[in-house]
Amino acid sequence: MAKIRLTKEFSFESAHALDGYDGLCREIHGHSYRLFVTVIGEPSRCEDSPKLGMVMDFGDLKRIVNSEIVDRLDHSFVLRNSKQNEELKAVLGAKFSKVVLVDYQPTCENMLSDFAERLRRALPAEVQLHSLRLHETATSYAEWYAEENI
Repeated sequence: MAKIRLTKEFSFESAHALDGYDGLCREIHGHSYRLFVTVIGEPSRCEDSPKLGMVMDFGDLKRIVNSEIVDRLDHSFVLRNSKQNEELKAVLGAKFSKVVLVDYQPTCENMLSDFAERLRRALPAEVQLHSLRLHETATSYAEWYAEENI
């Protein structure tokens, strides 16, 4: 049977600041992110399955992406967990509940790598992550492809 790709779009609002950056993005700022998740697999041929003919139920994909990414980051402030940011972490953490600390500079590129690892672990064995596209703005995005990250 043919391999088929499924894509689902997600959106979330999030702010960040790029630690040590030499431009405007060192300041706290936010984005209306759009995330496109594409998986690949063979449609089920099991006649007894309610998923007959499906690579994956779109609802299951939605549940996984929301759990691993969207629910965690929507309306959050993402901050690199660095020594330089310790005071900022303390101040923000005392006032806000959705300060997400990451071990990397929270760029669009690094976020995609993180998302790919999270989704690869969470997807069913018979479905593979094919690609991700993360729009930071309407005209700027980064992409991740499984074939380039083996």
